[in-house]
Amino acid sequence: MKGIAFVGTILLFISNLTFAQSGQKFKVALDAGHGDHDYGAVYNGHIEKKIALAVVLKVGKILESKSGIEVIYTRKNDTFVDLIERANIANRADANIFVSIHCNANKNSAACGSETYVMGMSKNASNLEAAKKENEVITMEKDYQQKYKGYDPKSPESIIGLTMMQEEYLESSIALAGKIQNHFIDDLKVKSRGVKQAPFMVLHKAYMPRVLIEMGFISNPEEGARLDSEEGQQGVAEAIAEAILSYKKEFYGSGDTDDVKPSQRVESIKVVDSQATKPVVKSPEVKKPDSKTEPKSETVVSSGVATFKVQLSASGKKLELTPSNFKGLNNISMSSEGTLYKYMYGETSSYDEAKRLLAEAKAKGFSSAFVIAFKNGKKVSVQEALK
Repeated sequence: MKGIAFVGTILLFISNLTFAQSGQKFKVALDAGHGDHDYGAVYNGHIEKKIALAVVLKVGKILESKSGIEVIYTRKNDTFVDLIERANIANRADANIFVSIHCNANKNSAACGSETYVMGMSKNASNLEAAKKENEVITMEKDYQQKYKGYDPKSPESIIGLTMMQEEYLESSIALAGKIQNHFIDDLKVKSRGVKQAPFMVLHKAYMPRVLIEMGFISNPEEGARLDSEEGQQGVAEAIAEAILSYKKEFYGSGDTDDVKPSQRVESIKVVDSQATKPVVKSPEVKKPDSKTEPKSETVVSSGVATFKVQLSASGKKLELTPSNFKGLNNISMSSEGTLYKYMYGETSSYDEAKRLLAEAKAKGFSSAFVIAFKNGKKVSVQEALK
């Protein structure tokens, strides 16, 4: 795989000078999950589609009050929007980030806490179940079998051939997701279930950093009541908006350097008339992060020579850096960013060796692994490291 295939994964580390000098607005696409006949999760009178929309409108109002920001909504009222159209609304607007907002639910009413997902081919059963429940909404769409040809909503793993798409924008998506979780912890004092990866269809076709937020469990009496209250919704909206503003301030500029804008990558879809099917109610079950291992800082050589590592995964779960936890791989390092932990394999100054390490990691089952690069003690794009 050529170095250009990995450039998108670390866009946020490129200089933000271009965007800052361009005078362009930072475009945020906000997506309120579900809508109309798709109620989402319904527990104790709390309806996901209504809560998601209320919070999205509040986030949008906060962001629109800031200079230099434009907000794009996938829906502003109780309407149903196809999953692929939600992504394409953001693509056509050339949005800089895509944020999909949802409520979680579980048959276990004690389940609680927030979590934020990035696009990825997780093999974690609970993450796949969460994606399955969200993705099943496509069966309510007219002609879904043609729109999502080759995809089985009962099997999220059937999103295949997405290696480039998984890796593109992954690093910046993780950074945004981490900030959102940190603001939930610091501002709302709620339990964080971490940053996770799963193959959500609504994220799949968005060509920009993208995240899906599960604000909390409406199946939990206390959280459900909070999320369905004006005060609770305002608090969540402020936390999300502050995370977005922090992301823009700290990292943005990099996304604008992409030569191909999202609007140039929208795929046209041809369908014939057919009947839409019945709604599906979601009730995802999500695994709780645990373990108490302290993170090990990245060691980066400051010699002026580029070095490469393979990032295996990123999540809110801390692991001992032993081969048994990484499918037999040795030489594992870990870095931390708030509640997010990144696990890396190997270290080499040879890009060919880095590609070999990547192939080895993927052969072990780390299908979302990708190469990252460092130069002069700082993280840079692979393209920059190869100069």
